[in-house]
Formats: sequence, structure tokens, C-alpha cells
Amino acid sequence: MKSTDPRIGYFDALAERWDGQEPSSQTMVTRLAEQSGLLALRPGDTLLEVGCGTGKTTGWLAERVAPGRVTAIDFAPAMVAKAQAKGIDADFACLDVCCDELGIGRYDVVLCFHSFPHFRDQPAALRSFARALRPGGRLIVMHLVGSEPLNRFHASMAGPVSVDRLPAGDQWGPLLSQAGLDPTQLIDREDLFFIEAVLAPRP
Repeated sequence: MKSTDPRIGYFDALAERWDGQEPSSQTMVTRLAEQSGLLALRPGDTLLEVGCGTGKTTGWLAERVAPGRVTAIDFAPAMVAKAQAKGIDADFACLDVCCDELGIGRYDVVLCFHSFPHFRDQPAALRSFARALRPGGRLIVMHLVGSEPLNRFHASMAGPVSVDRLPAGDQWGPLLSQAGLDPTQLIDREDLFFIEAVLAPRP
């Protein structure tokens, strides 16, 4: 079923100029590289990059997991088209994580980098991620800013993203548990948000 989420049109309209906006691809890749120890990506990992946008970080991720594979997805068709046009060695798809099937047990890592607040149904997205992870697989939600400044920023904006929020602190436990995910690490400071959860053993 085709989504009517107004955020899709919002981000489609930004796609043409997205690469020229901050944070730049270089800024994002530099900051990700600084947090390589946290990300703990390994050669051979299969990784789902959720909210890839125009592919600002997709190439870097693909290099980190090679000979594993990155599947990069976004719900905005114009963003995916821009990413695909760059010739990055990754697989691209236009998918909405709140309603589209991502596969069953396909990925070692699901990475939501700068995207989680924009999922209109966050519990549904988390359930979808849990289904897509292999046993022992990891979900990572990451932003280059903490939840408080990020949520203030979204609240100051016009359009559909003005109501988008990144859960903070104690909100994550119930959200993850209901999806069958166990949190293993949480960092929420002014310049970084990072949470990792692993797929709980199935009975």
C-alpha cells in the first residue's frame, strides 16, 4: 500500500539540494570514522542503512563492511534516485520502514543514522527491524547531536518534521522491549546520540 506520509514529499523536495546542505558528506563520514569503535562494523557484515538520503554515508559504510553488502533504503524516491546515480557499490531501494517488509533475518546490522525521528510509527519500525535482523544482529540508532538539541531543532521547523522527535533516555527501554530488542549501550550527550540493541533470543 502506497504511503501518504507527508514527510515523503517534504524530503523529495529537498533531494536536489541535499548534498549541498550541512552536515556535508565529509563531515558525516569524518564523525562516523571517529566513532568506528562504537559502530563496530566488521568486514563481511550485511548492513541495512535506513534513511540513506542521497547516499552521503553509503559509500563509507560499504567500504567498512566489504566483502559484506550494504542495502540502502529511503522512503523518498527522489533521494534514492540521487543516491543511485552516484554509482556507489551498494543496493538501493525505496521502502517505508513503517509499512513495507524489509525481509526476515537478512541483516547483521540495521543502522538508522539521522533518520529515526522521521518514522511516523516508531514501534512499527522497530518491529520491522527486529524481523530483519539475524540472530544476534544489532540495531544502531545514531545522530551527531543529542536528543535534546535535536528535538528543539525539529520543533523550530515548519512542515511535517516539526512534530518529529527522537526518544530519550528511559523511553527506549519499553520501545525496544516491545519489539524484541535488548538495549546494550546508550549515549545521549550534546554532540552525540547512540543507542545499540541486539535481537533478543526467540523462545
